[in-house]
Amino acid sequence: MWFRRSPLPDDHRRALPLARGERILAAAELHDERWAVATTADLVVVGPGAGDVVARRPWCDVDRGVFDPERSELSIEWVDSAPDTVLRLVDAERTSFPQALRERVQWSVVLAETVAVPGGDVKVAVRRTADGQFFSQAVAGPGVDLDDPRVARVVDATESRVRGASGLPV
Repeated sequence: MWFRRSPLPDDHRRALPLARGERILAAAELHDERWAVATTADLVVVGPGAGDVVARRPWCDVDRGVFDPERSELSIEWVDSAPDTVLRLVDAERTSFPQALRERVQWSVVLAETVAVPGGDVKVAVRRTADGQFFSQAVAGPGVDLDDPRVARVVDATESRVRGASGLPV
């Protein structure tokens, strides 16, 4: 499949605020007349009006994205337990947006380890921001209480291990 320049309309492209050095990687028209835009820094949802940014989140806030090709639907889960974002693409075959989303999320993950704790699992990761800064995060699965001392001990030890392995101070 050959991809051309992102199909984002020119008025949206011109009005989309981009930081210095930030580029648009892909865009996809959505069924509700909005546009999903993958930039080098963020996942952006632009409303039907040019420059109307509805949502903007950095890639390191995405826990995971799942693409259902039969429904042309992307479901995005966030690290902060915000409600999932569901993006219904008008024509998934004519955009590289799902691929760009996958690549940017993978780029943001430097190192990750999932550990079993009382109540479920916790994913501990070192992530990268758009400007290259490393930081660690712990994402608890359903039913996990991060304030439980037994959980906190395991998460702290895992975080120290992944931070040390990635060169961050422990």
